[in-house]
Amino acid sequence: MKPPLSASSGIGRRLREQRRRRGLNQQDLASEDISVSYVSLIETGKRMPSPAILEALADRVGCSVEYLRTGRDDDRLKELRLKLAFADIALRNGSHGEALQAYSEVLDSARLLDGPALSRAKLGQALTMERLGHTESALQLLHSLYESPDTTPGSAEWAQLATALCRCYRAAGDLDMSIEIGEKATRVLDELGLESTDDHVQLGTALMGCYQLRGNLPRAHMLAARLVETAEHTGSRVTRGSAYWNAGLVAHSHGRTSEALALIERALVLMAETDNVRHQAMLKSSYGILLLESHTPEPERALRLLEEARRELAEVGSGTERALAEMGVAWATLRCGRAAEAVELSERALGLFGAQDSPEAVEARFILGEALFATGDSGRGERAFQDAVLLLDGIPPSRKTSKLWRRIGDLRQHQGRSAEALGAYQQALAGVGLHPLPASEPLSLEQLPMREVVLTEPRL
Repeated sequence: MKPPLSASSGIGRRLREQRRRRGLNQQDLASEDISVSYVSLIETGKRMPSPAILEALADRVGCSVEYLRTGRDDDRLKELRLKLAFADIALRNGSHGEALQAYSEVLDSARLLDGPALSRAKLGQALTMERLGHTESALQLLHSLYESPDTTPGSAEWAQLATALCRCYRAAGDLDMSIEIGEKATRVLDELGLESTDDHVQLGTALMGCYQLRGNLPRAHMLAARLVETAEHTGSRVTRGSAYWNAGLVAHSHGRTSEALALIERALVLMAETDNVRHQAMLKSSYGILLLESHTPEPERALRLLEEARRELAEVGSGTERALAEMGVAWATLRCGRAAEAVELSERALGLFGAQDSPEAVEARFILGEALFATGDSGRGERAFQDAVLLLDGIPPSRKTSKLWRRIGDLRQHQGRSAEALGAYQQALAGVGLHPLPASEPLSLEQLPMREVVLTEPRL
């Protein structure tokens, strides 16, 4: 009895695909027992190979007999699942290069993966791109997944994608798009009436951070209160810690430093009971910066926390996170009176930032300038400040840039350069939406409103 035509055609198609994938031609598969014409007949589905010939062909094209026969390869599938699990662990542990390579290898065999595994690999690849600072590539991957008909609105994967899109657009400086995506996703969740999950809270914290950067502090504060309450009832330790962490940053933006420190201390306690070293390190860094910016600064304590964060992020952090940690240590070192050391640390931070045009890179130049002035090298210090101003002038306005313009204005005012200080203060106001009023022509004496003046004799 002849085998069904569909079976032989399936074997032929898979043989041809594997051969071409390996860069082989039909002659490469031929042998004393298998002619080139017989290979061609098999590939076109006109012949069903015997088990012995099928085994020989599978060996030559680098796959299993099971795959050629059925299109399934259980051994290969197990291998891919193990590699996908390894990629997830590598991403979590901060080994971003290894994670990206593993995800790419898994996706090279995408045809063998089922829908959930394929989506997981693509999401992991996108998140790794984000961590490596390849924001544009990450956005392309994230959008393709977010807009796919296979992604169900309200699902855990959908919420993760919306959160990642918020973060990426924020990193790219497009706060408008970041907020638009976050608000739209939040409305979808509200309309669906789903019970809140960790992924939903993480989406809210990403949106809250965007409000804070935009300067919409009332909305950020309202969302922070809602998320903290939600996380307390439904969230894991990581989610609750994230909610307190971001609420602390919002409180700091309102000038409530004591409240901010208390919230971040609580976040640290929650995060300390998890195995997420990266989040713990970033929290320590945030707490250290708050100690430097508080009304009664504690530079020595801040330096200890920031150095811990730097050591941990050196192992698990992205390039930008490592740069931020180095910059924090530089600032704390300067506040501890060790200016020469702060110069070296600031220059190292700038090296880690590379060619980034970001507010953080501006701040690193500003700290370098302060440290150089503190060592008596006013010439290099002034050049560092000028570089900071040039870079800052090309960055879209935000709350972060306003704070930096304010610092530059304070510096120029201290130096007695009032005109430059005024320009910096105007830039700071523009960053939060307060632009100078348009100049008007002065009124002539004839245009001034006249009123009758009654003169009275002075009383003696």
